[in-house]
Amino acid sequence: MADLEALDDWAAPLLQHLEPAGRAKLAKELAKQLRRSQQQRIAGQRNPDGSPFTPRRPPKLREKQGRVKRKAKMFQKMRTATYLKAKGDARGVTVGFSGRIAKIARVHQYGLRDRIAPRGPMAHYEKRELLGFTPADQDLLKDLILAHLKL
Repeated sequence: MADLEALDDWAAPLLQHLEPAGRAKLAKELAKQLRRSQQQRIAGQRNPDGSPFTPRRPPKLREKQGRVKRKAKMFQKMRTATYLKAKGDARGVTVGFSGRIAKIARVHQYGLRDRIAPRGPMAHYEKRELLGFTPADQDLLKDLILAHLKL
């Protein structure tokens, strides 16, 4: 969190000199690039600190017979632009999940308990940080701000 405050302290004086339309254009570009980096990190199954996501529980072998289930990556649909929304205007940049997917993302982001099915049993989900800033994201934001100011 302190890194974001340092980035805000660095960028705020620079952005004060832009018109609201220029800030909105920059914010849209920042949001789009930030969403792209989040999508790539989620696809790579990595937390913002670089550690891998906690793997899924191994399936119970005796539960279902005659079915082979392939190991699929987690959160394939969640990382699409349909669910991972990016918004930017003159006041700020927002990247987050929308709709009912936001609840699923929150459960995984913080490692909470939730129902497996609407009337099913409760389960504890491991913490998998879907959204977060990496040092590379902060460098990307700085570079984009400087490139926009040079125009």
